[in-house]
Amino acid sequence: MGGERQDVEDAWERLTDAGCVLFDFDGPICRLYPRGAAVEWTDKDPYLVLREVHRARAERRPGDLVEDMDAKLTEFELAAVPSALPTPGADQLVTWLHGRGSRLAVVTNNAARAADRYLRDHGLRPCFEAVHGRSADPDLMKPDPDVLHRALRGLGLRPDEAVMIGDTPADFDAAERAGVRFIGYGRNAEKRLRLRDAGAKVVLGSYGPVLELARHAGPGGNSASPSWPDRHRAP
Repeated sequence: MGGERQDVEDAWERLTDAGCVLFDFDGPICRLYPRGAAVEWTDKDPYLVLREVHRARAERRPGDLVEDMDAKLTEFELAAVPSALPTPGADQLVTWLHGRGSRLAVVTNNAARAADRYLRDHGLRPCFEAVHGRSADPDLMKPDPDVLHRALRGLGLRPDEAVMIGDTPADFDAAERAGVRFIGYGRNAEKRLRLRDAGAKVVLGSYGPVLELARHAGPGGNSASPSWPDRHRAP
């Protein structure tokens, strides 16, 4: 419990100290592909991808191949949005951060259109100043920090003014390379262990404890020293 409590305290300090919170999308905000989600592959099946790779190699047009595959992946992500499951507590955390004046942006390897549609469908889009997705160059996806750099430039902020919430080692690496503080989110022990092994120092298994601190702190929530409810106090 001591280690978990320290993670929550450190996450609280980072969230209340930062002027901006950068959210990864798939994981920290929702599960875009929940197990058993009924998304039809239709013409997006892997065999078609294999045929297109073979055809592109034969015709020596790798640039077209990347564009075609990106377009099909975007279609698949958009089709997955209606069945995406909200990450427990994510909606409340987003609205609380927005309400206290934190600037919010999405930084994801998913298509910006898919993240934008999800946020609009769930009434969260007004909380975010920007949604940044993968660029046309796959080499610039996380762990490359490109998407974080784009978000910070758009917001006119320095890296030390922001914190990122991510759920993969690639997210952590991108934040490290961008000079942005990081809060890991892992919905199960395996994901949390991967984040720890990658070097993440602050890892949450749930937003619940942070939201409980937010309720006790009030709407402003500006204190970097959380006032723990009695049931969280060490004996």
